[in-house]
Amino acid sequence: MDDTRLLVEKAQNKDLAAFEELVQLYQNKVYALCVHLAGNHADAQDLAQEAMIRAYRSLGSFRNEADFGTWVHRITVNIWLNLRRKNSKRVIVSLDDPYVNDSGSEMRREVADEARDPLRELEDKEFRALVRSALGDLSEEHKAVLVLREIEGYSYEEVARMLGCSLGTVKSRLSRARAMMRRRMSDLAREAGESLPGIQERR
Repeated sequence: MDDTRLLVEKAQNKDLAAFEELVQLYQNKVYALCVHLAGNHADAQDLAQEAMIRAYRSLGSFRNEADFGTWVHRITVNIWLNLRRKNSKRVIVSLDDPYVNDSGSEMRREVADEARDPLRELEDKEFRALVRSALGDLSEEHKAVLVLREIEGYSYEEVARMLGCSLGTVKSRLSRARAMMRRRMSDLAREAGESLPGIQERR
């Protein structure tokens, strides 16, 4: 944290090398968030790049007692929401895209034993496809609150600050987003003839 604060202070004094170090530290997490929001890698790359440019331009307004990563995530979400509001076209999501973890790395399912279970891998891939498809059907506001809370793990208070809304609004949107996700995933699973495990909620 102290190292990050020092880098921020240097970057605020127009030290480009310091800002490049900040980019190296946070680019994977920012990109992972962008993939969840944008739904595809091409748009995620553009969004992540714009977020970092906006962060550099706004460094003067950043107060160093806050968490830099949370601040950049807030910028990222706001850019995405503004772009989505300007462009009402739906983003086409490829269900064959690999899973991207929180560090931005593309991964396949990991199994505990050395012998890989093809059936379980197929089931896991199909379940992730259902999640992606259902997530893509949510409105911008509901998708943002669900991604920030359930995928990125932010607290209700942090999500409220990042989205600029009240705590009650966050909880209301999250409750509705979860309900819509369950309904949509159930519909998709039924159409595909699959059983659907219960969706656990983060408290």
